[in-house]
Amino acid sequence: MAFRASHLSLALSLVALALAGVAIYRNTYEAMNMGLQKLSPNFELSESAVSILTLNNNVDQQNSHELSQQSPESCVFSAVRGVVDSAIDTERRMGASLIRLHFHDCFVDGCDGGILLDDIAGSFQGEQTSPPNDNSARGYEVIAQAKQSVKDTCPNISVSCADILAIAARDSVVKLGGQTYNIALGRRDARTANFTGALTQLPAPFDNLTVQITKFSDKNFTVREMVALAGAHTVGFTRCVTVCNSNNVNPAASLSCNCSVTQNNTNLQQLDTTPTVFDKVYYEDLNRNQGILFSDQVLTGNTTTAAIVTTYSNDSNVFFGDFAAAMIKMGNLPPSQGVQLEIRDVCSRVNPSSVASM
Repeated sequence: MAFRASHLSLALSLVALALAGVAIYRNTYEAMNMGLQKLSPNFELSESAVSILTLNNNVDQQNSHELSQQSPESCVFSAVRGVVDSAIDTERRMGASLIRLHFHDCFVDGCDGGILLDDIAGSFQGEQTSPPNDNSARGYEVIAQAKQSVKDTCPNISVSCADILAIAARDSVVKLGGQTYNIALGRRDARTANFTGALTQLPAPFDNLTVQITKFSDKNFTVREMVALAGAHTVGFTRCVTVCNSNNVNPAASLSCNCSVTQNNTNLQQLDTTPTVFDKVYYEDLNRNQGILFSDQVLTGNTTTAAIVTTYSNDSNVFFGDFAAAMIKMGNLPPSQGVQLEIRDVCSRVNPSSVASM
């Protein structure tokens, strides 16, 4: 009897344990279910976050794809602009020098990169040592750096040194505060230069108004375009050795140069009162009879040119627009007929082949 009671007690204990186990499982399942319900909003946010990350990743991939599809022209412009901006950040004056370098190239037998060719002792005399450029024109190293940047950044794209001069001038105008304008590529480089042409074709600081009008007319420029291009003197400097020559300077101008020094003086005279900003102050100075160079101040000595000076001094937007248009026209001056052309691999020398390359 005692044995049967013991077995019955054991059986009841097992049943009780089984029921307790069922209760624990049910409670645990309900608790987990409740917990999952409470966590579900977080799971939804995580899915949203994944969607946002995926979207951002797609945008980055799209931008990368667009950059990889950049047009050859855009690549060239970006490569040159980076070098020009850096050069001007290092030396603000360089912007004016690059504008002038493009002008001095195009005004001598067209935009052909001739000014960039180095002399070769005993066999070749270029334009760099011609009096208007000697110890005056500068920025050659910036053009060389821009050429190399194009070669490194835009492989398999052939761009002339004359093109790079045009781009660098435009980017300098913009960097100094002027209006941008379009540059068409496609110029080619001459395999020669013109020492005498630089001396006779370029406007000189001692030129009177008649001579200036003739020189610009020879390049098919109007008087208004001539006055607009003269506005490049709203940035930059001239050497004191230039203004200390009485033939070159406006006698009424207030100079900072010490003209009692020798003619070897290389100190600088600013061309207007804001020489590192592209603005209309140059024309305002002319109206106050404070143009530095003789060739600048004579623009107010004629009714027609004086009226244009006044127009530009009153409205910078008119000046900016006219200057941009004149620069485009100047940048399209063609090389002399019959000159052998190529696209130079190095801007300071012709390609080694005897036949001009395209």
